[in-house]
Order: sequence, then structure tokens, then C-alpha cells
Amino acid sequence: MTRPAVVLLSGGLDSAVTMALAREAGRRVHALTILYGQRHAWEVEAARTLASRLGAMEHRVLPLDISSIAVSALTGHSPVPREAEPPVTAEREPTIPPTYVPARNTILLSLALAWIESLGGEEIFIGVNAVDYSGYPDCRPEFLAAFESLANLATKAGVEGKASFRVRAPLIQLSKAEIIREGQRLGVDFALTHSCYDPPGPAAACGSCDSCRIRREGFRQAGIPDPTRYVHA
Repeated sequence: MTRPAVVLLSGGLDSAVTMALAREAGRRVHALTILYGQRHAWEVEAARTLASRLGAMEHRVLPLDISSIAVSALTGHSPVPREAEPPVTAEREPTIPPTYVPARNTILLSLALAWIESLGGEEIFIGVNAVDYSGYPDCRPEFLAAFESLANLATKAGVEGKASFRVRAPLIQLSKAEIIREGQRLGVDFALTHSCYDPPGPAAACGSCDSCRIRREGFRQAGIPDPTRYVHA
């Protein structure tokens, strides 16, 4: 019997590959997308399509608008940076950028934890990455380990010994190029994914934000054609 797992599915490239990996591992996937007050909903629409294409048993879109208390460029409080510099990587030890959303992954994982406990499962999959990332503190292995400990201390199933909750981050140590190659191997249609922080339209990406530059460089390094239509090359 396959085990249930909750996958946090944003609609972006990383979460799509993470879901495909969970399915490959034989998990019965329950996909969770949070409408947290981000600047646009196109990524959420991408998640709906991906959930269907990648074989989610169930997909829930939960509206939880934190934009009024979470100050970030991604929640519309300030402009999205468009700096013409190399993609941000962990090796550069960047400062935390304005696109960081306060406590976002803590909130998302907490919601996923509530669902997986209710489902009687133990695993949460999240597509965070500590190699090609934007300097977010909640994308680090240390954070995931701390949350996993919290999950087993703060739940009925954990305290009663009926579950041992685990946070799976299969992309955590992969470069963007390696993630893209994995996605290609798994048959992920990258044209369905949406990564841009501030897209000019539903079928286009700005090409100049941090997320676009990391994505474009990842496809270049992977040697795989990038299906994204960028407004600024």
C-alpha cells in the first residue's frame, strides 16, 4: 500500500520536480498550494495544471493572505529587484534580499504538517534548495531539521509515537542545472512551470529578476532548451 505524502506545490520548477520525485518514490501525493498574498496568481494556476499532469491524488489551494503582516517585495510592499549581476548562489554568502517573505516556509510547512497528520501520513515534501537560491534562511538544511524536530514535539501523533514526521527536501543540495536534468528525466513539462517574481503576463517572465536569472542560467548549464518566454533577455 502506497503511503500518503503532502507536497508543497507552488507551481515553480523546483516544486514540480519535487512532486515528480515523490511520485517516483511511490508516494500517494496530496498537493498543497498556498495563496499567501503573492503579487500574482499565475504561479497558482500553474500549480493546478501541474498537480493534474503529475498525478496528484488530491490538490488543495488554500487561501491564507499574509501580505498585510509579511513585508516583502513578493507581497507587493516594495519593487522586485532587477539587478544586472550574476545569479545569487550560496557560495556568494548573499545578504537576505527583499524578496524574502517573513516566516513563509515555516507557515507553509505548518499547514502541510496539519494535513499530513490528519491523513495519517508522515512525510512532507518541499522543493527548497540551498545551492542555487536567493539567500533565504528558511531554505537551509538546519531550518528543515529544526522544523522536523518541532513537528514531532508539537503533534498528537508525534507525542503518542504513532508517527515520525519527516521533511523531505530532495533538491536541497542540487544545483539548478541538476534539478532541471532530474526534471527532464522524470518527464516534467517545464513549459507548465512558472518561476518569475514579477511576470508581465501569464505566459511570460520578466527575465531580469533573481528567480528568472537563476532559472535561465540553470537551463544554459544543463544544456536543455528553456521554454520560458522572457521579456528581457
